[in-house]
Amino acid sequence: MRKSFALNTEPHVADIGGTELKFEPEVMGDEFMDAYAELREAQRAKGIGLEDLAEADPKDIRRTMRSLRLFLARQMLPESAQFFTRLDVVSAGGEVIESFHDLDEAEKAAEQHDGARVVDHFRLPTRVVVELLEWVVELFGGGSRPTTSSSASATASRRAGTRGSAPSPSKASTRTRGR
Repeated sequence: MRKSFALNTEPHVADIGGTELKFEPEVMGDEFMDAYAELREAQRAKGIGLEDLAEADPKDIRRTMRSLRLFLARQMLPESAQFFTRLDVVSAGGEVIESFHDLDEAEKAAEQHDGARVVDHFRLPTRVVVELLEWVVELFGGGSRPTTSSSASATASRRAGTRGSAPSPSKASTRTRGR
């Protein structure tokens, strides 16, 4: 008996508002699990879970979101990873002063300029980053999606479930009272 296994050769693409982030076609299981373990450890060290963001300290949330971005970037092709992890130090007037990839360096640079702050170059709502994380975990963490091509990695359509309890249009239109 012979069994063949397909390996993805085309990058997976996340299209976020017209910006494409390209992910590795395949990520080796041990590399993925190491990166995921580091992400979970970073969250535990801060005492923050993704479900607790509303009650957390804003500085801790920023670090947690940064660790999410770094985890995601480890699964991306280099150009996408560089774009996704870029931090801009922005003046009070909104001009980019300098760009970094290290949060500590960016924060130190921002301290050198009155009113400057650090922002992600590619700003995203938190929910999108979390959805991206869920997608990547499904892709590379052994989810139940097909592994034959990047287009096959999209979330599967819902299976047909049980029918609803509402009457069908044909039954509703032919019933008469008193029968």
